[in-house]
Amino acid sequence: MVADGIDDEEKWLAEGIAGVQHNAFYMHRALDGNNLREALKCSAQMLSELRTSKLSPHKYYELYMRVFDELRRVEVFFKDEARHGVSVVDLYELVQHAGNILPRLYLLCTVGSVYIRTKEAPAKDILKDLVEMSRGVQHPIRGLFLRSYLCQVTRDKLPDLGSEYEGNGDTVMDAVDFVLQNFMEMNKLWVRMQHQGPVRIKEKREKERNELRDLVGKNLHILGQIEGVDLEMYRDVVLPRVLEQVVNSKDDLAQHYLMDCIIQVFPDEYHLQTLDILLAACSQLQPTVDIKTVLFQLMERLSNYAASSTEVLPEFLQVEAFSKLSNAIGKVIETQVDMPAVGAITLYTSLLTFTLRVHPDRLDYVDQVLGACIKKLSSKPKLEDSKATKQVVALLSAPLEKYNDAVTALKLSNYPRVMDYLDNETKKVMAMVIIENVLKNNTCISTAEQVETLFELIKGLIMDIDGTDVGELDDEDFKEEQNSVARLIHMLYNDDPDEMFKIICTVREHIMSGGLNRLPFTIPPLAFSALKLVRRVQGQDGEVVGEEVPATPKKIFQLVNQTIEALPSVPSPDVALRLYLQSADVCNLTDFVIPITAILAVLLQIVFGDSQAANDCDLEPVAYEFFTQAFILYEEEIADSKAQFTAIHLIIGTLQRMNVFGVENKDTLTHKATGYSAKLLKKPDQCRAVYACSHLFWVDDQDGIKDEERVLLCLKRSIRIANAAQQMASVTRGSSGPVTLFVEILNKYLYFFEKGNPQITSSVIQGLVELIKTMQSDATTPEPATNAFFASTIRYIQFQKQKGGAMGEKYDPIMV
Repeated sequence: MVADGIDDEEKWLAEGIAGVQHNAFYMHRALDGNNLREALKCSAQMLSELRTSKLSPHKYYELYMRVFDELRRVEVFFKDEARHGVSVVDLYELVQHAGNILPRLYLLCTVGSVYIRTKEAPAKDILKDLVEMSRGVQHPIRGLFLRSYLCQVTRDKLPDLGSEYEGNGDTVMDAVDFVLQNFMEMNKLWVRMQHQGPVRIKEKREKERNELRDLVGKNLHILGQIEGVDLEMYRDVVLPRVLEQVVNSKDDLAQHYLMDCIIQVFPDEYHLQTLDILLAACSQLQPTVDIKTVLFQLMERLSNYAASSTEVLPEFLQVEAFSKLSNAIGKVIETQVDMPAVGAITLYTSLLTFTLRVHPDRLDYVDQVLGACIKKLSSKPKLEDSKATKQVVALLSAPLEKYNDAVTALKLSNYPRVMDYLDNETKKVMAMVIIENVLKNNTCISTAEQVETLFELIKGLIMDIDGTDVGELDDEDFKEEQNSVARLIHMLYNDDPDEMFKIICTVREHIMSGGLNRLPFTIPPLAFSALKLVRRVQGQDGEVVGEEVPATPKKIFQLVNQTIEALPSVPSPDVALRLYLQSADVCNLTDFVIPITAILAVLLQIVFGDSQAANDCDLEPVAYEFFTQAFILYEEEIADSKAQFTAIHLIIGTLQRMNVFGVENKDTLTHKATGYSAKLLKKPDQCRAVYACSHLFWVDDQDGIKDEERVLLCLKRSIRIANAAQQMASVTRGSSGPVTLFVEILNKYLYFFEKGNPQITSSVIQGLVELIKTMQSDATTPEPATNAFFASTIRYIQFQKQKGGAMGEKYDPIMV
């Protein structure tokens, strides 16, 4: 049936177009022959095709446009009195003799536009006559298109300010009256359409009305373009009469569309100065009208107007725009009890955007909007509508984007209360928005109170809420979230050491309850922030008395020690390993390495960092305790050989830089490190660790730590281990092992030779060089890398010999 209806309509349209073309042909011939009566007859027959009631508005528009194009030619003919020999006054009377009212009125409007152009009669009289005569057509579709044609042919002939048609009794008010009267008549026709036909085709009628609405809105568009409509006339005449029609129509489609038209076509400053009138009309609209969209559009226009220039901001203050809009939104939400949450939140988001643009310095206004939103959300414990959730995120993001300062948002008491209505996943999204804002704008969070508020806002990222399973999260997303939290911790700073210590304690309180999967990300930045603080307070000391005590190195170290103790207890080493590799930069462990080693390696790095900080603060017992913990971890937890090798080198390097220890403690730790070096599983690792220990007995910038004999003992021991590695390679592979270890040892000899160790003589170096050359000649497999390394070492010796001076004399006995 629907298909048959569409086919019938296409047939009727085709017949109408054919009729228009047929009559237009004869009309053109009459116009070319200057035959006025025949032209009017053919024109009326052509216009009679518009009398049809069978076409939908869309199809009727196609037919109307064909007729409109032909009427343009008729209008040109009417302008040339010499061609038809009849005055425009007589022509105006003549066309009224057409047999049918619809063709008569189309011709009357055409001649009327020419009549106005001649200025032989006041424009207001002709306009009034045309708009009154058009009442003769009461069929909604035919009447709307007729009055639309009237608007079209007269819009450039209105007695507007500065127009050629102004004067001689014609004023701007006459133009306004004409457009308003035509608008009111068209609105009545448009609204009347809803009552035509049976109820079963109501949906079809509403669709047709939607297609016709722009014809009605064209009148408001013309009103908005009339130059003579100033603020006073708009406030006293135009707006009241338009709103009267809107309210009295009692039709939700008409009210919604016309309110939107008013907002869009008239200037922003007019809306601002008549805000109370416009908002009062909103409260009188039908309950089914989507008033939230109307208010949204209004606030959007006003917000953009406020953002266009700072010079207009005093106008907003003068009219108290915020309070009026806030009260209006409150009344609308209170009246429309069935309004969904997304609608109310959208209104508050628009109001907040308006507030931030107009009153950026009034945080109390911003907090007031958030508080009103909470009142609406209080009826539901959590938001379940995804659209409403997105609007809440937009609401909370607006202050951050405006101020580019998360600290400002932290001052809003209702900000965290709004976040409480979000689900856990959305809280994490909002937390990331807050963190990214802090990082992007380099915002410094400088008080413990601010930190407490901030970490309450982002608690969805730093702890499991309501049984959320971290294992369900995407691994990459989890890494990104926790890395962002780690970066945030570095943004917490205060010049006052005591306040900074409070900040560190506050952060620790939050992150320690965050679950073991998060600790590998959050503990390191906190620990290093504490170590930075140690360097700032070095020299201070004192016993802990009461709560408000100065931050001392001892107190900070106790906190650091308690914090890093949580890392070895991570129960999921496989996950912890993957999460630690990037943040710690420990070593490139492969998947088969026991994961706990990576954790402990990072912990060693933290511990040794603590030791160096303790060294700077002259806290020998604290530094010794940290080394003790490091050796315990090495003994009990690190089982992988590669991790052991990395850890022992970290121990040796850190211990070598320490100058806080006395002779006894330094000797104990040095022997411990040397002993562990010699017990590594692989011979090459043993060799490299043992010759690295030689640096523990020779420190240039430290008196009393130049034990030349023990340096030589370490180097000789490394040569024995290298020989053992050679023998093992010969037994297992049937060939001598790599010579690289001996070249590395040679370089250590050269280092201590230059530093003035009397036990390292030129003859010892000469013997080692000869030994390496012999090994190279005996090697069955070439070693390009080792050969290049040795050649580079030889060139260095030659360079030192050629350089001359005291160093050249030392190197001179060495023959290479």
